Amino acid sequence: MEQWKRLIETGNRYFAEGSWVEAREQYLQALALAQVLFERWRDADAAVAAFVVSQHNLADLQLTIGHPESAAEHLCACHEHLLHCMASGQLSPALCQAALHHSRRSYSGVLNFVAEHGAYPRTERLLGAQASGDVPMAVRSAPVSRQYH
Repeated sequence: MEQWKRLIETGNRYFAEGSWVEAREQYLQALALAQVLFERWRDADAAVAAFVVSQHNLADLQLTIGHPESAAEHLCACHEHLLHCMASGQLSPALCQAALHHSRRSYSGVLNFVAEHGAYPRTERLLGAQASGDVPMAVRSAPVSRQYH
């Protein structure tokens, strides 16, 4: 977890400086680490949060550099991964519960993105699947909050 935190903090410094390529590299490394260690971290909530924050930081970066469709891809990939975790039946109950908890925020991130930047093909597919009932009720009825990270 400490290595992930260092990558995110370094990426945030680069982001604040406007060093987009360097920030992206740090955020991508943080995401890769979060994905590799997703099921191995002792704290399931921290594991899921690391994954979500990594994806959301990449989405923020893509928006900042004028690539909203890439931002939508990161937000949707994040939410879809959490939905998959909840439905897999092969993950620990703690990890499934953490995925449920964070999926509420990842869903609101997608909704807020669409409200501010419009729909893109992936957001339309994701939101269409959710409207048709292809996701658990607990996620569809989740309250929408304004910001995740």
